[in-house]
Amino acid sequence: MDKFKPKLLSVTKHYSKQQFVKDMNAGIIVAIIALPLSIAFALGCGVSAEKGIYSAIISSIIVALLGGSRVQITGPTGAFIIITQTIISKYGLAGLMISTILAGIMLILMGVFRLGKLIKFIPAPITIGFTGGIAVTIFTLEIKDFLGLSIDKMPTNFFGKWYAYITNLSDVNYQSILLGILCILILVLWPKVNKVVPNSLIAIIVGTCIAYFGNLDVKTIGEIPKLLSVPTLPHLSLDDVFDLMQPAFTVAVLIAMQALLSAVVTDGLIHSRHRSSMELVAQGISNIVLGLFACIPATGGVARSIANAKNGGRTPIAAIFHGLTLFLFLMVGMPLIKHVPLCVLSAILIIVSYNMFNVKAFLSYTKAPKSDVAVLIASCVLTFAFDLVLAIEVGMVLACGLFMKRMADVTRVKNWKYLEDFDDSDEDCSADSLKLKEVPSHTLVFELNGPLFFGAADKLLYIPNEVKKDTKVVILRMRSVPAVDVTALNTMKRLQASFEKNGITLILSHVLDQPLSVMKKADFISTIGSGNICSNIDLALNQAKNIVGDA
Repeated sequence: MDKFKPKLLSVTKHYSKQQFVKDMNAGIIVAIIALPLSIAFALGCGVSAEKGIYSAIISSIIVALLGGSRVQITGPTGAFIIITQTIISKYGLAGLMISTILAGIMLILMGVFRLGKLIKFIPAPITIGFTGGIAVTIFTLEIKDFLGLSIDKMPTNFFGKWYAYITNLSDVNYQSILLGILCILILVLWPKVNKVVPNSLIAIIVGTCIAYFGNLDVKTIGEIPKLLSVPTLPHLSLDDVFDLMQPAFTVAVLIAMQALLSAVVTDGLIHSRHRSSMELVAQGISNIVLGLFACIPATGGVARSIANAKNGGRTPIAAIFHGLTLFLFLMVGMPLIKHVPLCVLSAILIIVSYNMFNVKAFLSYTKAPKSDVAVLIASCVLTFAFDLVLAIEVGMVLACGLFMKRMADVTRVKNWKYLEDFDDSDEDCSADSLKLKEVPSHTLVFELNGPLFFGAADKLLYIPNEVKKDTKVVILRMRSVPAVDVTALNTMKRLQASFEKNGITLILSHVLDQPLSVMKKADFISTIGSGNICSNIDLALNQAKNIVGDA
């Protein structure tokens, strides 16, 4: 049950005043980093700014109290922009509420059934691909505010957005563009000057001051409510709820992937070990609460969590201070935050999108197998051109299909080489013949290599083509077959039945544990005869000798 024990209960047993001060400082610093990002992510998702701030406040405190990581800082991330926009465009804010709640329930179930380890089975080309696709989407979404365009009805699809931008270039706001470029330069150059004060905070302060005191004609955030309204839970039809299951599952997977990745990365920094099941349960509970308040989904942020660890945070107390500091900013700083220009926030998200699009990771695939490159490109293009859900589905199908093809390609069925196959004129005849085992007459031996599953089961059909008219025994040597599925076993059954009909005995040699277990469950052992399943090739050859009647 220790896996379902919140980390907070474990790490505060010997808590010191010194660590309390370090956690407090780390939490405040990360809150300064998170504030502009939370606002930008909320506006990018298509909801009001306070929804992003409260998402960070609520999730960070709940996950701190219940989570399984020492330094996890939770909040909204850029990965949710595309999926939340899709949900809102189709189902409205009510759809976002229900899908977030459903995602939370799914995360709790993932934690309860300890499914956190399954996240590692999502191939790297898919995660890199759809993360790159999300980056392209974020960049595309922010072009409107960066250029200062006023487009009443923005198209929902990728190509439509770019067509709208191109056809409205005559209406660009050059003040917005210049201010946005200045903020991008600050975001890029400031870390080289000072790494303590967040570059996004400097960009917001400088950009807002220039716009306010220079009386620039640029759009601003406007009034942000200090208190979070509590909407009534919407009444959706059962069909709508089922339709929302798919995007909710995508949200749940994104939350689980990012939260566990963040936990693993920070574990390496502080030499700790997170509890993945408890972390998933905590993330699920926090997102259920966020759904009830119509806030955007939240998960563990890698950058925020790393910043927490590097600034001395070592317990979930830092995440609690992070949430409380954001709440203080919301209560006190709103009169100032309402003046922040939208082009400044778009500049921040453009840099976020650049960082999300891992150029080095993409370039590293120039030397990868073509199948992996295909999955990477498909996941990326489908994400920004069509839909994140479709991208993950197609990516997984492609990855699984290509993996099965690789496994099928390495599976081999090879006939043994017999003494009569050697040419007497061959100089290596004597040397090779010494390595050959004595095979009884009327007996053929086949080496099987690789997993036997539905993608490679047809390779067993090669065996009857090699069988001669006088063959009485066929031995299948299975020492290199790690796994067998039902399809391959059924093919083997048909092979055995065909041999039995023609008076040929099938013998299996060196069957490994998994194939043997499958054969026992399918009652294939009794069909073939327990005496015809031998632990090694020598016993199999002796069994064949007894069958054919050799002395």
